[in-house]
Amino acid sequence: MVETVSDSGEDQCDVLDSLRRGRPAAGQDPVKRSQIIEGARRVFIDKGFEAASMNDITREAGVSKGTIYVYFANKEELFEALIEEERGTIFKNMYDMLDRADDLRETLVKFGKVLSLKITSAKVIQAQRTVIGAADRIPDMGARFYERGPKRGHDRVAAFLNAAIERGLLQIDDVDLAAYQFTELCLAGFFRQCIFSYRTKAPSQDEIDHVVRSGVSMFLKAYGTERLAAEEQAAQSA
Repeated sequence: MVETVSDSGEDQCDVLDSLRRGRPAAGQDPVKRSQIIEGARRVFIDKGFEAASMNDITREAGVSKGTIYVYFANKEELFEALIEEERGTIFKNMYDMLDRADDLRETLVKFGKVLSLKITSAKVIQAQRTVIGAADRIPDMGARFYERGPKRGHDRVAAFLNAAIERGLLQIDDVDLAAYQFTELCLAGFFRQCIFSYRTKAPSQDEIDHVVRSGVSMFLKAYGTERLAAEEQAAQSA
């Protein structure tokens, strides 16, 4: 008991000393954390989740075993941190355009194009493949990935559609289903083609523009109201 208290006191002193000297406490250095995550990214891309080990990541990141375990308890925790960082970088502010929608059709087109561009990017495809590969062994991780990413995005789209319904521009009985339909119309097979390497390059801007505009037109033909048609007609005549 005495030794345990002594070790704890020394640890606390080390933390306080680090803070006094302006150094991050153990496990709190953002530069070191990013270094580890970057090393993990390369290993997961090269070997996949199952084959990757903490030893591989330690070597690739250029840190000691002691250091890596201060930041992450295991590769599952490290992988989730990597995915969260990627998501924050790639999808940052993407849904904000849905908060200001003066022109319903153009807002849907702009959002659909950005969504399709990002979903089919190499980084997102690689991350999706890795998560899918690990989902059988760690189903909870796959569920968390969906809840924190695709599900949040889906909910933002559904909220946008509800707002359009309140404005009298859309008539939708099942908004949850309609939100999924809209997303699928904007991707039109792009995601599956990329995830299975049938398509080795991301779709071009022209391809995305064509697919999204066609998808939005189909969506609004199904759910658009007479009020929407009248507003669009008035805008064209102005």
